[in-house]
Amino acid sequence: MSTAVQDIRDRFAQAPDNQATEIERVFALQQKRALTLRTSTAAERIAKIKRLKQALLDRTEEIHEACYKDFRKPPAEVDMTEIMPVVMEANDAIRHTKRWMKPMKVPTTLAMLGTKAHVRYEPKGVSLIVSPWNYPVNLTFSPLVSALAAGNTAILKPSEMTPHCSQLMEDMVREVFDESEIAVFQGAVETSQNLLDKPFDHIFFTGSPAVGKIIMGAAAKHLTSVTLELGGKSPVIVDKSADLDKAARAVAWGKFFNNGQTCIAPDLTYVHADVKDEFVEAIKQRLETMYGSLESIESNADYARIVNNKHYKRIKHLLDDAQSRGAKVLAGGQHDDAQDFLAPTLLTDIEPDAEIMQEEIFGPLMPIMTFKDTREVIDDINSRPKPLALYVFGKDNAFVDRVIGGTSAGGTAINTVMMQYLHGNLPFGGVNNSGIGMAHGHWGFKSFSHERGIVRDRFSSTHLMHPPYTPFTRKLINWTIKYFV
Repeated sequence: MSTAVQDIRDRFAQAPDNQATEIERVFALQQKRALTLRTSTAAERIAKIKRLKQALLDRTEEIHEACYKDFRKPPAEVDMTEIMPVVMEANDAIRHTKRWMKPMKVPTTLAMLGTKAHVRYEPKGVSLIVSPWNYPVNLTFSPLVSALAAGNTAILKPSEMTPHCSQLMEDMVREVFDESEIAVFQGAVETSQNLLDKPFDHIFFTGSPAVGKIIMGAAAKHLTSVTLELGGKSPVIVDKSADLDKAARAVAWGKFFNNGQTCIAPDLTYVHADVKDEFVEAIKQRLETMYGSLESIESNADYARIVNNKHYKRIKHLLDDAQSRGAKVLAGGQHDDAQDFLAPTLLTDIEPDAEIMQEEIFGPLMPIMTFKDTREVIDDINSRPKPLALYVFGKDNAFVDRVIGGTSAGGTAINTVMMQYLHGNLPFGGVNNSGIGMAHGHWGFKSFSHERGIVRDRFSSTHLMHPPYTPFTRKLINWTIKYFV
């Protein structure tokens, strides 16, 4: 790591002495502004989203540079994973915010004859968006689009692990928005604690389940609603009926894209014993197609780096621990401590108690297990916390249905990986340990909105059931229960 990178990371390791006061000041400004935004129009919200989108497009080269400085992410991956998803999210909101904002009429029940009712979508108020380092621009600005579409103010807390990206986003926000609507605060744990002390109306957090529990605990003190986009050990199941070349192409890309630092990356790979050797060879060939010879991958500009030395050491320890317990390296394994470099690595014969089998890898290690009985795979998946994603490859639809029906996951893709995230008309989120609440498109809008039920009385007869409870009133209540409820 360069001295310049370390210096900027050190600068954000501790919050400035006056930051707590600044957070208090900006939070008060946003509370006041949030009241006026309750009546904001679709046109006003769309205009803000357009400004954010344009700022992103205007800064494309700077985003490329910042991502490279933080963890050598290649420009093509920056375009695909940082810029394109935010532009897609923005375009979706620009097209649909007006429709999303319209009150939703609901049918009248028999017991409510004589009334009309609808659901009104109103802004929750002041929101906090805490984003991670693995896709710093995307996972900060995509939820911000949803917050803007819903009419909220927002404070953004990007990760201190990617300081160049965080500083660039702060500069962009300062240029595009007034701090009474959108503001950025940088820093580490102290900054997060200062922010979480505030009674936000909604918190949107993307990160690990462990930190998600801390966020949820802090939110509980103020009864603040939360959207938690977490993670877990997302499994891949490759049946003997699968197109192995297609499966290898998808899994290799999904696993080693961004150096494996993706919350929905394949984390455990189960392959039918009859096709395991063929699948492994197909993965090796695919890696060479993507990155050239694994022996020289260290010099390949298309292969990103682990974000910092701390995370590199954690992942390297997972590899060392697995090997010490008898795991075999089928490909890869090269590493360079000075560059936080670890080659794409395929592992097999891993003991169940190895650390790599217990925690989310978040790096370029691929454990490969074999199976013969589908029930064994389903039972193993169900013995773990529910994952954020589950991937299944096979032409046998009965097999695919058995796996999906027998498991639970935040989202699922069949014969591909990670596409469920990019599909703008699908909700994205986890379940239990892998997350709470949904994001993207209409679901993101609703996460930042309060769905307010409103009923209007016209000529209902409910007043006939008010006290005093005469025999006639009691008979009317019983008759209503019998015939109308």
